[in-house]
Parts: sequence; structure tokens; C-alpha cells
Amino acid sequence: MGDTQQVDAKAERKVARLAKQINAFAKAHGGAEGQVAYIGDRGARIVLVGEDGGWGDLVAPTYAIAEQAVQKSGITVHEAFDGEFAAKVKTGSYEWKRMAGIQVGG
Repeated sequence: MGDTQQVDAKAERKVARLAKQINAFAKAHGGAEGQVAYIGDRGARIVLVGEDGGWGDLVAPTYAIAEQAVQKSGITVHEAFDGEFAAKVKTGSYEWKRMAGIQVGG
């Protein structure tokens, strides 16, 4: 029985650490919204978009931990990265050049 408690405590610490990072991002960007995406064996990615258009992401070891972290942080969570939520992202010329480069194989 001791092992599950140890795993739970480790997961809780990870959730708390991620929630703290989400809150710090939200504070720095005038508020934030997020979306959790499953990324296979690596866990889940939490994509964050600030009210100022800034964005970032965090990786959690499991989807459950990512979900608990966004719930604990209290930010608005979206099912998908699209619509008004995606439109909030402000991209500069650097990001557009990188994206264009990927599309044309550069």
C-alpha cells in the first residue's frame, strides 16, 4: 500500500508545481486560458494563451496530472485549440517565418 501513497504524493507535487507555473504565466500575461493535448508516451501538453496574446506550453507526465493542474490553477480550459481561443495568440514575424519554412520544407 505504501507505494501508491508515494506515487500519489509525487503526482500531487507535480500538479502543484504545474499549477504554480500556470498561475505565474497568467499573472505575467494579464490572465490566461489553456488547452490540454495528449502527446502519447510523453504525457500531455498544456498550451497556455495569455490575455496579451503571449503563449507558452508546459508538459505534464500524464493527461490526468495536466487536467488536475489546470483545474487547480482555475484558468479557463478549452477542448480544442481553435476559434476565438486560437485567435488570441499573437504571432510575430519570427513565428510566421518558422511556420512558412516548415510548410515549404525549409
